[in-house]
Amino acid sequence: MPSILGHPVLRREDPRFLTGQGAYVANLIPSNAAHVVYVTSTEPHARLLTVDVEAAAAAPGVLGVFTAADIDPEVVVYPPPFPGMNDEMARTMLAGEVVRYVGEPVVAVVADDPGRAADAADLVAVDYEPRSPLVDLEASLRGEVVLFEGIDDQTVYRCAVGEAPDFDACEVVVRARLHNQRMSAAPIEARTGFSYWEGDRLIHHTATQGSHNVKAALMAIYGLDPEQVLVITPDVGGSFGAKFRCYPEEALLGWLARRLGRPCAWVETRTQSMTGLGSGRGQIQDVVVGGSRDGRITAYQLDVIQDSGAYPLIAGFLPRMTMAMFTGVYDIGCAGYQAVSVPSSTTPNGAFRGAGRPEAASAIERAVDLFAAKIGMDPAEVRRCNFLDPEAFPHTTVSGLSYDSGDYGKALDLALEAAGYDDLRAEQAARRANGSASLLGIGLSTYVEVTATTGAGDFASVELGTDGTVKAVTSSTPHGQGHETVWPMIVAEVLGLELDRVVAVGGDTDCTPRGQVTGGSRSAQIVGSMLVDASQRLVEQVLPTAADLLEAAVSDVVHDQETGCFHVTGTPAVSVGWSAVAAALDSPLTVESDFESGGQTFPFGAHVAVVEVDAETGRTELVRVVAVDDAGTVLNPLIFDGQIHGGIAGGIAQALMEEVAYDADAIPLTTNFADYLVISAAELPSFELIRSETPTDRNLLGAKGVGESGTVGATAAVQNAVIDALSSFGISHLDMPLSPERVWKAMQDHV
Repeated sequence: MPSILGHPVLRREDPRFLTGQGAYVANLIPSNAAHVVYVTSTEPHARLLTVDVEAAAAAPGVLGVFTAADIDPEVVVYPPPFPGMNDEMARTMLAGEVVRYVGEPVVAVVADDPGRAADAADLVAVDYEPRSPLVDLEASLRGEVVLFEGIDDQTVYRCAVGEAPDFDACEVVVRARLHNQRMSAAPIEARTGFSYWEGDRLIHHTATQGSHNVKAALMAIYGLDPEQVLVITPDVGGSFGAKFRCYPEEALLGWLARRLGRPCAWVETRTQSMTGLGSGRGQIQDVVVGGSRDGRITAYQLDVIQDSGAYPLIAGFLPRMTMAMFTGVYDIGCAGYQAVSVPSSTTPNGAFRGAGRPEAASAIERAVDLFAAKIGMDPAEVRRCNFLDPEAFPHTTVSGLSYDSGDYGKALDLALEAAGYDDLRAEQAARRANGSASLLGIGLSTYVEVTATTGAGDFASVELGTDGTVKAVTSSTPHGQGHETVWPMIVAEVLGLELDRVVAVGGDTDCTPRGQVTGGSRSAQIVGSMLVDASQRLVEQVLPTAADLLEAAVSDVVHDQETGCFHVTGTPAVSVGWSAVAAALDSPLTVESDFESGGQTFPFGAHVAVVEVDAETGRTELVRVVAVDDAGTVLNPLIFDGQIHGGIAGGIAQALMEEVAYDADAIPLTTNFADYLVISAAELPSFELIRSETPTDRNLLGAKGVGESGTVGATAAVQNAVIDALSSFGISHLDMPLSPERVWKAMQDHV
């Protein structure tokens, strides 16, 4: 049987998704469920004076109306997600005395019908005493507006590494302030969940990217033991980092279900999602880069102010991920980084595809382009001057990370050759000489990112049934990654089975004793390697059974991976297959893996973006994207390319279109898809992908993560391309998103 790994296999999941057969949480809500609608704050920062729920409680079909005062004290606190963050900023499930962002839940209205619950929620009257909002991150840092009274430290998190360079020793120094704007993950399926109790056991259905993550949170909130919580995750309609854990609106469902004695369900609207779902990014970046006029960069400093939103969520911790990758692919003699996360009167900020790594790549790749422009050198040549040597791996960075492998110059050369870089530069020069109103811009980005940042805590086993079927049981919680296809591919490869004899099982915390979140581009290399290990162990454990069937000594029997059969060494003509071995078992045989990762892995690549900017309107057309992405061994090229496509689209979206925006009074301006411009196929060219494979030695598959690489590479490439097009106007930098209005205004200011 030929190897299946490395070959394109259509996703098993797709037929049911494409034909409307997917099973999402909202499809599974029990018929006897009560429905929850939250009354949320209309003020960005205010004291709650009165909350009148009398009319709502008397409305038809209403089963209960609850405020913070009604919630049991031991349940009311929603804990921060990471240790080291400011615990004194922990929020409550419902706002009690102060609201800190528009969209913060204040009242839970529960009715027998979602329409009745929404109608009753409109009857709740909340009287606010407005306070000064906080939008300016530097004002937050200076403490000009206090969001949390009574605590000394108004910051969420701090981190630093390296040392401040001596820029006085540099021939050339360039400084810039960069804004990495907030983005919404905007999953097609908004947040949703329902809970009920079976005795003292909480059953919770959720759309998440980490079933065990949610279970751990519910155990902590309700003081329950592991056997008292079951979390079930069916199909998930997208997450991109935003559904990393359960939010207060979802976590409270268990309390409401126990109080009312029936299942309680919550399905948010799109506007509620846009004002309540954690967004991503949100950094002010001060970069200083210095070096010599021959193109060598010798000093780099990156200072970050991170927007955490009203309460510590994941974004408060993300500067640590930016810190990890802040020097990128470059060999810089002296580099320093410091960051602080601060609160603001906005929705708690979370994670979006890449989670800290695109921010790092954007900063260093803009810095390199600024440096190149300052010394009058082609940006490709500046990059070549400063790449880490391929022979330097494994390489320990100033952040303390150990890069496993990479050839950054090769990736850039492949991208430039495929793009026809020299011809593009010649065409650009010709257009400028002719005074063309169609401005051509070429942008580069050479990146490295870290994946599998946590290498422990997952679960995987392989179960051989007596009927010959095999189950790949994992703790992974897929939301678009193709696990239902890739897991059987891996197991079938090791066992030598037909693919249709292996099924993937998961999405239920009763199936697996532990698990990590499916995020950080970790699943294939960690869980996939665990399945390799478990499959190899299964082969070893059935050798005695196969030997009995062959009437041979165990030491003489071998497994032929190519045929999937067992035979005596040297006599393959007489063999037994998996079906015969399975039928000889008294009961199903399950083998768990204890594989441990050899460390983090570091995908890398180079992107070239080509844009045309209309000098009269500011409209940007993305003409080409050429992407070289190396994520080690490719398990399924079809899924690999799909992940790259999605990642590139996310990067382009940030560069050109998408932004979670607030006005000066912290009122959200992007509360639906009419205001928030989600990118679509209409704005995207066909991507030109060039696959490169540099296997890692840190797992059994040689694979690195790929789910976020496209975003890390594409964002800066597209931004650099637009600024390159505008450089003839004397424009050296422009913040994202590079909307027609922003581009047009910049050109007018430089005429």
